[in-house]
Amino acid sequence: MGATTPGPLAGITVLELGVFMAGPFATMQLADLGARVIKIENPQGGDQTRSTAPHVNGESAPFMLLNRNKESITLDLKTELGREAFMRLAEKADVVVENMRPGVMKRLGVDYENVRERNSTIIYASASGWGQDGPLAPLAGLDIMAQARSGLMSITGYPDGAPVKVGVPICDLTTALYVALAITAAVVERSTSGEGQYIDISLLESGVSYAVWEAAAYFVEGKVGRPNGSAHQNQAPYQAVVTQDGYATIGANTARNWQSLCRTLGLDDLLDDERFQTSRDRLDNRVELIELIEAKTTTMTTDEVIDMLNEAGVPCAPISDYGEVFTDEHLEARDFYWDSEHPVAGRVRQIGSPMRFSRTPARRGPAGPVLGADNAELEGLGFTETELQTLRSQA
Repeated sequence: MGATTPGPLAGITVLELGVFMAGPFATMQLADLGARVIKIENPQGGDQTRSTAPHVNGESAPFMLLNRNKESITLDLKTELGREAFMRLAEKADVVVENMRPGVMKRLGVDYENVRERNSTIIYASASGWGQDGPLAPLAGLDIMAQARSGLMSITGYPDGAPVKVGVPICDLTTALYVALAITAAVVERSTSGEGQYIDISLLESGVSYAVWEAAAYFVEGKVGRPNGSAHQNQAPYQAVVTQDGYATIGANTARNWQSLCRTLGLDDLLDDERFQTSRDRLDNRVELIELIEAKTTTMTTDEVIDMLNEAGVPCAPISDYGEVFTDEHLEARDFYWDSEHPVAGRVRQIGSPMRFSRTPARRGPAGPVLGADNAELEGLGFTETELQTLRSQA
């Protein structure tokens, strides 16, 4: 069931010039929170994500998930009339979001400075690989490049292993969340100042922002982080351990949890072992510690380990694959997944919003729109019938 109470961003209109992930995922957050998001797409195929498999009746399933609760208007921004239509939409909008390579918006004539001339209170957010200035700014920057240059790939995987990226496009997605957060903050600030502003967020800096443990180690001790597999940088035992039939993750990161872990697994002798007396001791002797723990957990199934540790209050969890995640009884009990409607594809299963509000719930509206589904909106922008005919022909 969709939310009937307007979301916290109801009344805010957002124009999205977004493709692939960062821009669309950012505006999806705003749309979930009640903002009206109008996705401006190239008439020739629209957002490239529309071509991404799998498809349902010709409609891309990833696109329909990533662009839920949005409208779609097609405009050829390389034409004077297309640009003017965009500008007239921008005059009535609160926010513009784009994630093209720096310079593209300026060449098209729809950059922040040009839009601000028509709407002085506009909040204009740009997401890019490397930021709008600096020596890297002109270069193409995709998620994997940002993961590489931000240091994330240098600490992901196992020691002496090949470089590994995070399984999801983490820099794209984090950038999107920062964009949504920055826009929300700018909207709040504008309510006091009455002024808009420009927001510049990069995949690189979003990736670097995760390096809390690594930055502390480097800035204080000059230590460079290295990959540790599933193990924590600064605490032990805090990682995946082998069981009889797979793996379980454990996090005995406090004195109380450490004691409970040992007593629950029958490893009471470790409590008196001088190698493991303090948190630092356990970290320094992690290899030997994990060997001793796994000597016990490999005689037990994952379920047995998880059940025993949960009963003792020790943080633990199985490692679920996505088939298990998407049918997880806890998430089902919290009504996390839901079905949206699409005029061509029918019912489309959606991942819910993690943001839960007591009064203004996240919106559960339609799936990502058919290309140009809302072009009729152009008729209310004051164009002549001849100009509207031209816009229709471009679409």
